[in-house]
Amino acid sequence: ADFTSLFFTSLSILSVLALYNGLSASILRQMTYSLTRFGIYESVKNSISGETSFITKIGIASVAGAAGGFVGTPADMVNVRMQNDVKLPLEQRRNYKHAIDGLWRVFAEEGFTKLFAGASMATGRAVLMTVGQLSFYDQVKLMLLTTPYFQDNLQTHFTASLTAGAIATTLTQPMDVLKTRAMNAKPGEFKSLWHIVAYTAKLGPLGFFKGYVPAFFRLAPHTIITFIFFEQLRLNFGIFPAALQQKN
Repeated sequence: ADFTSLFFTSLSILSVLALYNGLSASILRQMTYSLTRFGIYESVKNSISGETSFITKIGIASVAGAAGGFVGTPADMVNVRMQNDVKLPLEQRRNYKHAIDGLWRVFAEEGFTKLFAGASMATGRAVLMTVGQLSFYDQVKLMLLTTPYFQDNLQTHFTASLTAGAIATTLTQPMDVLKTRAMNAKPGEFKSLWHIVAYTAKLGPLGFFKGYVPAFFRLAPHTIITFIFFEQLRLNFGIFPAALQQKN
């Protein structure tokens, strides 16, 4: 009885730990991908004098997303592989110890260029993600603040970030499906990006939105927490224009 209890306890722990496969790669991805796109977007937006139009914000977000997507592709690929390992037969699993081990093994076993496999789709996804998250967050927040019901507080930040998370999920899910297929593909399985698109299209329109609900429940909390922390840092430690400082 004690052995059986110990066995099932160990199995439960391993099952919970399996939920965190790819955690180190996910952290590395955020350190490269998210820092790049947030840094470029905020720096460029704040350097523009006067009010920034929504179209301009989309343009800035597109450039920031493209840069972040390309820089973050190696960590993104390792992250996808580590999370997908649990689905593979034992003999086919890559068993990367952590993100750095994964990057080194891809470089050593498959070559430098393989680190950027799926870079075009990862970059395209990052553009859509950054537009959905950053530019739409700014725009939704601005619209809310023009009404008498919202102020620059937690309620507004939560509402705007939840909306931005939903928009970002809708924009990026088709690209996410294609990117995941490209990164998990065996050598020679797909000839080109259009081959992957055609393969996915055979599954019907919903094939491009496979996994939408889990993607939303992953991205929405991430977006909400990111912007709530960001806004708190901005409100408490941010550098404000001189006119606003005098007003306050």
